[in-house]
Amino acid sequence: MRTIRRTAATVATLLIAIAGTASASVASASAGPVSGTPASHLPASFAASAGAPAPVKPRGGTVDPHKVKWTSAKPIRNGGYLRVTWWSGVEPCTVLDRVRVKETRRKVTVTLYEGRDKDAQMCVMIAVQKSTIVKLRAPLGDRRVVDGAAR
Repeated sequence: MRTIRRTAATVATLLIAIAGTASASVASASAGPVSGTPASHLPASFAASAGAPAPVKPRGGTVDPHKVKWTSAKPIRNGGYLRVTWWSGVEPCTVLDRVRVKETRRKVTVTLYEGRDKDAQMCVMIAVQKSTIVKLRAPLGDRRVVDGAAR
């Protein structure tokens, strides 16, 4: 019985230590201003996970950029722009690198690329919804919108 209590106490102590280290890392990582991240206690994408998608802009220069599937692309501003929404991770571990748009007469293909910031160290595994605005060369009209990462 003493062994079980001692093991439970050890596990509890370790969990408290891990939680303290993780929260200190998140606080210190977001305490200073980072390009594209507000100087609040939490990154914008982390804070926005409770409500509307966090608006982000492509930053470029990420490490290991890769295609990411999006969940919706809605025309805005008379069809001259698209608001693209997707599920992602928190910055600086998951950053929108670039958006590629290919337009034809019949369709618009939007491809999102994400990577990680070169200074990202400790990453929190949490899903957040993000959105970005994409300008089209011509209004969408009756063209269909296709996810370039779904191919």
